[in-house]
Amino acid sequence: MSLTREQKEAQLNMPYEEKIKRSKELILEWYLQYGGKVCVSFSGGKDSTVLLHLARSIKGCSDISGVFVDTGLEYPEIREFVKKQENIQWVKPKLTFKQVLEKYGWPIISKEQSHYIYLIRNSKSDYMKQRCIYGQEGTGNFALSKRWRPLICSNFKIDNACCYVMKKNPAKKYAAESGLKPMLGVMAEESRMRLTQYMGTNCNAFSEKHPTSRPIMFWREQDILRYIYENKLEIASVYGEVIKDENGLFKTTGVHRTGCMFCMYGVHQEGHPNRFELMKRTHPKQYDYIMNKLGGKEILDFYLQCSAKKAELKTKKLKVKL
Repeated sequence: MSLTREQKEAQLNMPYEEKIKRSKELILEWYLQYGGKVCVSFSGGKDSTVLLHLARSIKGCSDISGVFVDTGLEYPEIREFVKKQENIQWVKPKLTFKQVLEKYGWPIISKEQSHYIYLIRNSKSDYMKQRCIYGQEGTGNFALSKRWRPLICSNFKIDNACCYVMKKNPAKKYAAESGLKPMLGVMAEESRMRLTQYMGTNCNAFSEKHPTSRPIMFWREQDILRYIYENKLEIASVYGEVIKDENGLFKTTGVHRTGCMFCMYGVHQEGHPNRFELMKRTHPKQYDYIMNKLGGKEILDFYLQCSAKKAELKTKKLKVKL
């Protein structure tokens, strides 16, 4: 059953207990639809840890397997945590992170904004370049933010291909070969793109080209942390512990997010210390690799400088007609 936009907005604000009940209904519906041939896309992060526990807690669904894409970009603590879990299948991407950077470019800003930069630089269509710079009038389509326009002229490649090559493509290949239909632990509040996706499709998307379930799409970060806290779930040690502060809010004592260690998406929205400043202290070997051996320091400095200055477009340096 498709929900209206108003119903989906209401779902985002449902009480915590109702969200658990609704998510279990979605998981069971997915499980029964495919005769149990389903799996959880398991990153080892706190969101997918909650989803895997939630799914296996449903009567008759304890046999659900998890699928971990071993990109080589995970925190060491995440990989160790995944190794400890039962019934987890490991798959690998075809390319390394270094090869992805060389072929496609760096993942910076966001998936949406980095792809706009790629299209402005590489599209053969002047119309597409114009639309990525200014947007399409009257359609509501987004465009490259002014603050990021100087990145068009940078001397390093930029694109959003990394996630597709390193994670999504291996996961899709596994799903096609195994016949298992995946459940993803993603949430609408994580990004504007995720929110748009949530509003435009069903949590159980049976009719998609690649059918996918997103049974906790309407959860929020506080819901995830509360579930871990109340169920005393073990999570990867890099997060530390989940505690409740004096205001009644849940938080981790370690890192707040994991994902791919070297991903720069959203780092401009972090205070100090940001994820890379923390990495320098907690994981110096990985910090040295990304910043010095792969040249990430130059990219990060340029990126954050653009964010700080909210710089305007320098039209004389662009190779496209404005």
